[in-house]
Amino acid sequence: MLKTNTHLVHHERTRFLEYLTRAGLRVSQGRELVFSVVMATHGHFTAEELAKLCSQKKLNVSRATVYRVLGDLLEAGVIRETAFGDKHHHFEHVYDEKPHHHAQCVRCHRFIEFPDRKEDKIYHPYLKKQGFKILGHEMHFYGICRKCQEKP
Repeated sequence: MLKTNTHLVHHERTRFLEYLTRAGLRVSQGRELVFSVVMATHGHFTAEELAKLCSQKKLNVSRATVYRVLGDLLEAGVIRETAFGDKHHHFEHVYDEKPHHHAQCVRCHRFIEFPDRKEDKIYHPYLKKQGFKILGHEMHFYGICRKCQEKP
């Protein structure tokens, strides 16, 4: 089981609280609870998985609150979102992740993470010039993994 770095979580909480203040949003119990569950969750997760986790932990948080807080966390830059080609989005927190991208096998749906090579340096200046506020970026590759290629 992965450990949570309390210093980095504190930094992310500060970032989240600063965002809420700038946005004129209240620091509610629901936001605090969802933030805590997100920070204790490692790897990729969906909004539904997070809502189930909150329910399993008997937290008094509605599904709507989970979705709303995920939006706040995205805007604050605490988590990032990725679609993986699914109809629902996956999330991961930023604090314990090195910048990376994903490749997915279209047969077994396994993911491979690979390091970011600073591609954003090419696109960010152009987008900023267009007045686009960048919250993050991602790159996905789709193909067939080695294991699936070896199957008859």
